[in-house]
Amino acid sequence: MSHRRSLARQFCEDSSSEDEELMMVAIIADEEQERLDTPRHRGSLPGRQSLQRDFAERFQSLHKDYFAQNCTYNPRMFRRRFRMHRPLFLRIARSLEAHDNYFSLRRNCAGVPGLHPYQKLTSAFRILAYGISADLTDEYCRLAKSTALENLRRFVRAVIEVFGGQYLRSPNAEDTARLLAVGEQRGFPGMLGSIDCMHWQWRNCPTAHKGFFVGHNHVPTIILEAVASKDLWIWHSFFGLPGSHNDINVLHRSPVFANLAEGHAPEVNYTINGHNYNMGYYLADGIYPKWATFVKTIPNPTTEKNKIFARAQEACRKDVERAFGVLQARFAIVRGPARYWDLETLGDIMTACIILHNMIIEDEYGSHVDYRFDNMGELVTPSHQEAATLTQFLQAHDDIRNKQVHCQRQVDLVEHLWQIRGQM
Repeated sequence: MSHRRSLARQFCEDSSSEDEELMMVAIIADEEQERLDTPRHRGSLPGRQSLQRDFAERFQSLHKDYFAQNCTYNPRMFRRRFRMHRPLFLRIARSLEAHDNYFSLRRNCAGVPGLHPYQKLTSAFRILAYGISADLTDEYCRLAKSTALENLRRFVRAVIEVFGGQYLRSPNAEDTARLLAVGEQRGFPGMLGSIDCMHWQWRNCPTAHKGFFVGHNHVPTIILEAVASKDLWIWHSFFGLPGSHNDINVLHRSPVFANLAEGHAPEVNYTINGHNYNMGYYLADGIYPKWATFVKTIPNPTTEKNKIFARAQEACRKDVERAFGVLQARFAIVRGPARYWDLETLGDIMTACIILHNMIIEDEYGSHVDYRFDNMGELVTPSHQEAATLTQFLQAHDDIRNKQVHCQRQVDLVEHLWQIRGQM
């Protein structure tokens, strides 16, 4: 660069002032472009220590510990440390390897094999399951800190892209019929699950944004809204709003009833205490509004009927609380303070943990379960409708917020549960 500047000065001495300015501008622009094109990582530098991590040797140790025919640690210990059984882990590994070449075994320019896919997935699962820092996976998986962070981001994004469509789906007709059957058996015809919010502390929240993310917990948090069923499957998740919001603010921004308002959700028809209803509902706590899509408890019940209803509603409503507890127990990263800087990465981590949570539930409890119970009455069946017009959308919007239906259904459920107790 200095040589070019000296040539420019020599040229400028024999040129006019206008030519001098043009020449200097061109030289400066050329130098700036060269600076931008220069790679930031320039390979080996004199004095820099290069670690020989020996990826192949560490993979042999990992394979002997968990994946060999006569492995060191039994399936029970594999399930405890990876939060899932080995066949599910292998299924995820094969799917991600087929989806993204990053998770395949590659060789460097010298032909030396790099990290094995099992090493990359083990590192990601250890960070998610134990909430440890990325640097702690170096000793066992041989991933440096920067590599482990990149690997985690690529892993959660690949999980969302490969499995999100199946394990983050809204309930279809078959799912809805199964959920309704379970709700009928528990004394709540038309129930599709329970809804609530949880807060995830954001330790590395930027100082400029802390006032926006600090709520009643007095620390920066990010809110997750979720709907869960009895088997702890999470059917809906909405993550990313600041912790300064309450559940009502989150609800008004959430797409939880988007399919219902647009006419894409299966219609539900059932009868309680002689009254017909065509809209399912979620069990919710006291902060939620009195909408037709919610059933809330009765605060401070006095009569025996109301006490029975309150106990039953509060017991079933704990499904979503249990789902939060199991999610945080399986993946400690969402239980402790988040140490990442950007919301996009945090959102991908939370979404991937929910997907893996649902995959574990399906793997351990099975997707084909017989929900035909004795003395549960006639099963309600969902039906499909065409996409809603603007008028139908506005009408559905009003129906969702119908306070009269909310109050009438609560009265009918009180009588329904009272009749069930009389038959016991």
